[in-house]
Amino acid sequence: MEGRRYRPVHLAREHGISTQAVRNYERDGLIPPAARTAAGHRVYSAVHLRALRAYLALVAAHGHATGAEVMRAAGRGDLDTALRAVDRSHAQLLRDRETLDAVEAAVEALGRGPAAGPSGRRSTAGLPDHQPASRRPGGPPASGLPGGSPASGLPERPLSIGHLAHRLGVSPATLRKWERAGILLPRRDAGTGHRHYTAADVRDAELAHMLRRGGYPLGHIATVIDQVRGAGGHEPLVRSLDDWRRRLTGRGRAMLTAAAALAEYLGACEAPHPDGR
Repeated sequence: MEGRRYRPVHLAREHGISTQAVRNYERDGLIPPAARTAAGHRVYSAVHLRALRAYLALVAAHGHATGAEVMRAAGRGDLDTALRAVDRSHAQLLRDRETLDAVEAAVEALGRGPAAGPSGRRSTAGLPDHQPASRRPGGPPASGLPGGSPASGLPERPLSIGHLAHRLGVSPATLRKWERAGILLPRRDAGTGHRHYTAADVRDAELAHMLRRGGYPLGHIATVIDQVRGAGGHEPLVRSLDDWRRRLTGRGRAMLTAAAALAEYLGACEAPHPDGR
């Protein structure tokens, strides 16, 4: 294979793409420039074959933007930039896994219903323990939670901001902050302007409270709450999370495939050229 020469159609057939796509990839710097015959026809080598395999594998694993960044950097010999782009994508996958773990733990806790420990505080069992309880943001210190077990289940009637704050053991100011972050979307009384929290709002607030005690930032929690709202309830959310985990696993495996293809391409670039160049 190393000494063979290929036409655009050979590269195109392997991946089920058009010859124009191959030429476009070359034009855009995603594969190296082709040699030309005396008649001006493109001639590709095994390096181009591996470059195209690497690029398409990178796109499947990391997306078009990262795949393009990696291949252009590799093409100009800037390996640090290429690998840094891959590293960022791996780091994002890890953050997505951690988000999924947090959502699954919170959904499991919600499915069991609110729980209270011996002191009357809500249990954080099953949540990622990023910070000590006394230092977790988004609520009062460990010693500041009100006594008494929270009401079990979701309320049948809307709650005021004071009642919801008491239920969670946080201040009304905390609930207003969560609202500004897009975590809570309470209705307002047309006459008084007072907030009314429905059962769905209370569910969102309890999930947010658990994630906040786990040390997660508000922007992260807002994304999680959107997942809950979009799923349409507990059971659909569980199914959605199962699908989410399968997709993350698929991304992880695609990254392994892309890493192998990129390593082959880089190795081919570093190998001595058959004609001594």
